[in-house]
Amino acid sequence: MIRIITDSTSDLSREACEKLGVEAVPISVHFGSESFRDGIDITHAEFYRRLAQSETLPTTSQLNPDELANLFRSCRDSGDEVVGIFLSGDLSGTLQSAQIAREMAGSEGIYIVDSRNATFALGLLVERAAALRDQGMNAAELACAIRELAGRLRLIAVVDTLKYLKMGGRISAATAMVGGILGISPIVAVEDGKVEAVGKARGRQAALRWIEERLARQDIDLSLPIAFGHSHCEEALRDCMEYFSALRTQASHVLIGSLGSAIGTHVGPGAVGLAYFLKK
Repeated sequence: MIRIITDSTSDLSREACEKLGVEAVPISVHFGSESFRDGIDITHAEFYRRLAQSETLPTTSQLNPDELANLFRSCRDSGDEVVGIFLSGDLSGTLQSAQIAREMAGSEGIYIVDSRNATFALGLLVERAAALRDQGMNAAELACAIRELAGRLRLIAVVDTLKYLKMGGRISAATAMVGGILGISPIVAVEDGKVEAVGKARGRQAALRWIEERLARQDIDLSLPIAFGHSHCEEALRDCMEYFSALRTQASHVLIGSLGSAIGTHVGPGAVGLAYFLKK
């Protein structure tokens, strides 16, 4: 049997993990002296409630190599192989923790994949891994296929507020003030494993048009699923899904995700976007 393991920054719900037959190991989220296991001790709604009240940004801790190594050993003891798919190595030390854990547990039959992405895009990749596993791929083939798909996976989103980018030092206070007055919405993408600002627009609808123009220049593989995601804003999700209704109807399958602590800390509530694969 192949055990697919990811981390909670994939933002897959417990129900989704059970349905897919995958395991999401929680990272830790810290608000001051309080620590919570992401997705277990704190829900996304509670996370955003606390974020709105916090004067400083929360922090997150990468996965513990010892705990991961124990999980890998238990899989091996059960006669299972492991394919681990984790948050981009450029965004967190979690991937490195997984690689260390693999060596601690003994590397045979354990495959670690850098998703080169985050949040609901990582969740989309995990969903594809589960589908390929169920189609009969062995672990080595599955890891190879997921690495190839990770190279074609893209995420793009529009940010509703500049507050948290300012709090995190990503933009200056002056830029945030001017941007807020003008109603500027930054557009961010995960590119080559990193979160990058790729554009800006005045308001959500203009930002969605900007994204639409960008997507028109890309060759999207609609034989594969796409995903829509949001940070605690169902209204933004509805707007985005309605705007890209043509993509929804053409895609083989559509997944819905929400941004948790890993990316939500920096973009705050109200962000919305989509993830998709490019053609080979």
